[in-house]
Amino acid sequence: MNHVRIATYDVTHGTAKDIAEVALGPGGTRDIFTAQPGFRAFSLIEVDPVTMISITVWETHEEAEAATRAAAEFVAEHLDGRLHRTANLVGDAMFWEGAGQ
Repeated sequence: MNHVRIATYDVTHGTAKDIAEVALGPGGTRDIFTAQPGFRAFSLIEVDPVTMISITVWETHEEAEAATRAAAEFVAEHLDGRLHRTANLVGDAMFWEGAGQ
């Protein structure tokens, strides 16, 4: 079973591409997540020009919850004023088929 963290964000300044560059840059959320125990996968999705969804997959529910805290700290420190989180959920995947297999 995989445990999934899903967060939605509104881009309030700049573009989704700008945000992705920060997330994927040195010390960004990709580096933070991959260094945490239980990390399985990370995806950042542009839904429309002002909406993004971050999806991370973890081995345990607790590790997914810890990722929520780590992401919030990073956003507050590096993307304050550029990104507003509108939802943050952790759930247990009933199945995971396809990507990454």
